[in-house]
Amino acid sequence: MMKVKEDELIERLMKENEEFRKAKLAHSELARQLDEMEGKPYLTPQDEMEIKILKKKKLAQKDQMERILLQHR
Repeated sequence: MMKVKEDELIERLMKENEEFRKAKLAHSELARQLDEMEGKPYLTPQDEMEIKILKKKKLAQKDQMERILLQHR
């Protein structure tokens, strides 16, 4: 039951909250980039550095989404 409420809240915030929508879209894009990078057969040290940066950025977006969710729960 709790999961449905959470999904509904996320859906509502995606429509009504610009900040949440931007964070969610950025998070999804970063996740896509990470999948792409991590899917390479060989990672250069530059790639590994990029992956670390992407993970930090992705986490920051997730934290932002969590903060907004907390305010609306």
